[in-house]
Amino acid sequence: MKKFIPNFVTLLNLFSGSIAVLFAVYNNFVAAAIFVFLGIFFDFFDGLLARKLNVQSDLGIQLDSLADMVTSGLVPGIVMFKLLAISLDTEELSTAKEWSSDFEFSSVHMPVLALSGLFITLASAYRLAKFNIDEDQQTYFKGLPTPANALLILSLPLILEFQNSNLITEIIINPWFLIILTLLSCYLLNADIKLFALKFKDYSFKRNVVRYGFIMFTLVMVVLFQFIAIPIVILGYFLTSMLFKSLTAE
Repeated sequence: MKKFIPNFVTLLNLFSGSIAVLFAVYNNFVAAAIFVFLGIFFDFFDGLLARKLNVQSDLGIQLDSLADMVTSGLVPGIVMFKLLAISLDTEELSTAKEWSSDFEFSSVHMPVLALSGLFITLASAYRLAKFNIDEDQQTYFKGLPTPANALLILSLPLILEFQNSNLITEIIINPWFLIILTLLSCYLLNADIKLFALKFKDYSFKRNVVRYGFIMFTLVMVVLFQFIAIPIVILGYFLTSMLFKSLTAE
């Protein structure tokens, strides 16, 4: 019975991601972010439970990636599509309230350039597929993990909602900024850059000093800068991994 517990937690990740998709489609980015955060929480604990209960399985690995594809792949792609649509000052793809069988693109206001936001979803799928067949990424990550990338993208509407200013709005709601961030996101997801994983073989301070230090850095940044801290923390993640390359060799 215990072997089903981690898979159930993974399905909670998928369920949270599916709800986040619905909220994102209806432009409720705050609620979408909440359910993405919840999904990432479940994503962290399903693997931890599998290791603690010693019930790791190939099924669990595949299920985990499928759940991440929705929560950390599809949702940020939709959010970026929506942000690009807003930045281009166009009417977004409407959500019909009545059943319709029409197949006319002329009746749907879908800015073509905004569709580039979905490149994040494609890059996430490619990264997850590579992760599943790469036996080297057991103690480190190669490229930005999809949950971290999802947090980066979801931080944009949260910054606009809770830390709004004219300068921040001008930067974020700029189509060129969003397009460049989309392309950078796609690159970082699949870059051949080794990044340390927050996986503890033991909890000794000496062996995990950098990990504990990074967690403290993250907490301090969140307290000081709130949602603006997310891009700062991701940048710090890359810099820490490059400065302490020995972490990726463990």
